Amino acid sequence: MPIRRRTAATALAATLVLAATACSGGSGSGGDNSSPGTLTYWASNQGTSLENDRQVLEPELKAFEQQTGIKVKLEVIPWSDLLNRILAATTSGQGPDVLNIGNTWSASLQATGALLPFDTAALDRIGGRERFLPAALASAGAPGKDPAAVPLYSMAYGLYYNKRLFAEAGIDRPPATWEELVADGRRLTGGDRYGLAIEGGNPSENVHHAFVLAKQRGADFFDPSGRPAFDSPGAVAAVKQYVGLLGTERIAAPGNAEYANNQSVTDFATGKAAMLMWQAAGANLKSHGMNPEDYAVAPVPAPAGATGERATTSMVAGINLAVFRNTHNTDGALKFVKFMTGTEEQTRLNKAYGSIPPVKDAQADPAFATPELRTLAQVLATGAAPLPQVANESQFETLVGTAVKNLLAGAAAGKPVTDESVKAELTRAQQQMPAG
Repeated sequence: MPIRRRTAATALAATLVLAATACSGGSGSGGDNSSPGTLTYWASNQGTSLENDRQVLEPELKAFEQQTGIKVKLEVIPWSDLLNRILAATTSGQGPDVLNIGNTWSASLQATGALLPFDTAALDRIGGRERFLPAALASAGAPGKDPAAVPLYSMAYGLYYNKRLFAEAGIDRPPATWEELVADGRRLTGGDRYGLAIEGGNPSENVHHAFVLAKQRGADFFDPSGRPAFDSPGAVAAVKQYVGLLGTERIAAPGNAEYANNQSVTDFATGKAAMLMWQAAGANLKSHGMNPEDYAVAPVPAPAGATGERATTSMVAGINLAVFRNTHNTDGALKFVKFMTGTEEQTRLNKAYGSIPPVKDAQADPAFATPELRTLAQVLATGAAPLPQVANESQFETLVGTAVKNLLAGAAAGKPVTDESVKAELTRAQQQMPAG
């Protein structure tokens, strides 16, 4: 998700201070949101464009209005603006009734107090906790607390590979280890084509891959007490490995260091790269003219013989649905959440976006039995781990993701990737983390 989070991190620090004021009565949602017959919904950009999202969502919102009499005012917000808009709303108390949030933000936004907790009573209102995949619900708030949201769309990372390019290079199966991925990448790199495309200018993509590689080394970016450990030996090694795909192994193009708006997907779809690590890319690839028979999907490599957390191949990716605490229409908001997470609606929406339904019953639909989605669903169920569910998670993503971005930019310019250079960048990131 291409999200500008440097400004967002600063805003979140202010939000944590102001949250008590924002959520202690306030003026609630503005405009005519106080009408029991109206809701405002902030949706994230899941489709190929904002207009595509409106085309997908507006008929569903009309169906909800016909069922309940409640009109939903839709605003689709690009990822570049979404977190900043949400943080401004949590600070001011003026926000939508219902909103999409990146699931990795759940604990950070939960800490502001601006979101309605999904306690047992609220979960029962929407059909119960047991309807959701446990991995998806684990990314809905801090451990030991009521979820701050519920899962809406689920995704996981997979390794997409071009079957024709693999065959031409004499490679008969996807890489199962990182050593194999690098070796295959070298064989597939030549001329204007590279073995792998990465989105190096996107802090979110960077931190997702760094997190997985750290897990595979038995490392975390926070110690057991919740204090940042960005420059631990395991974290340094993980970031060095990722940056090295471009800087040392040179299986990713130098220009990838600037990619931040899905250009790596375009490169893969057009044959400029033979492999891609991405979340549920099928719909995006199709929009660029690549057919499902042109590629296959495998889990991202893990160390040979790895078990437990060391076998992690993806972070738990996805979008959660939250209710703004200051809504004047809690009853209507919960009805809307129940509708959006109902089995039929989950089937329709996740079909449209090529994502995985986090509602178990919806996964029975044949549309989710494609080779791509079967692989990603298996990764989500058995090989995915949630990003740290800590109050400063948003700042962590911004700071570490930007540190990796800086290192990739340096590598693209010819600077060596060393333990010392990686540690120095991660130490600077850790020093910028808010206290507490």
